[in-house]
Amino acid sequence: MSSENLVPSQDGNLSKDNRHLANFIPDVWGDTFLAPPPELDMDDITQLEYEELKEQVRRMLVNPSQILDLIDAVQRLGVAYHFEKEIEDALQIIYHHHCNHVQVDDDDLYTTAVRFRLLREHGFNVDCETFNKFKDEEGEFKESLISDVKGMLELYEAAHFLLHGENKLEEALSFTKFHLKLAETEVDYPLSTQIANALNRPLRKSLPRLVAKSFISIYEGYGTHDKKLLKFAKLDFKILQHLHRKEIHELSRWWKDLDVPTNFFLCTR
Repeated sequence: MSSENLVPSQDGNLSKDNRHLANFIPDVWGDTFLAPPPELDMDDITQLEYEELKEQVRRMLVNPSQILDLIDAVQRLGVAYHFEKEIEDALQIIYHHHCNHVQVDDDDLYTTAVRFRLLREHGFNVDCETFNKFKDEEGEFKESLISDVKGMLELYEAAHFLLHGENKLEEALSFTKFHLKLAETEVDYPLSTQIANALNRPLRKSLPRLVAKSFISIYEGYGTHDKKLLKFAKLDFKILQHLHRKEIHELSRWWKDLDVPTNFFLCTR
């Protein structure tokens, strides 16, 4: 900024009243975040229930029954940060059992795709050759897979974790995307909404908190959901939402004290 026409004050600094100010657009948030958020409506009993639910979910994660679905749900619901060690330990066991050929891999498309995605997401070295069993003699994905909508959806999500040169996953992405667009209007809620969300923004390209916000209602819509996990996820989302509002309030107050519009960063990007 040029110092032209700025008048020094008595202490030698440039006078604020005479400096040039940027022509910021009006602040779309107004004073929304200047007022402190209301107190979190959680009494001691609810807080105790929250802690108990967290420990129950933790115990579930060390039980191998339906572990893939559980880890997947925990991550999508946005509560995985509470159970990082348990998830890592469980995936270590899954990796050594299924990827080191300790047992015959005869799982269906859904299970294979979820396992592949979770392991890749957590840095395990898994080979995309695992999807070869779902191809026909000509090397194309079998037409019979089209009726397995949930399996197709998980293959679509898994294919986004492809590495450079993995043509098989490129083919999987094209194949599943085409057929999921057709299936979206033919299946019921909540699967239809889950497909629409995935086609719009797959998990690998999504923000965890936005995934959690939409997936809570989707998860609740499935009759197979775990009630304890769902309740814990709802309470956790409520707590984090309140915490984020407090942080934004404190930041807004600090920014206001500097006499700079809260949309400063938006104007300078």
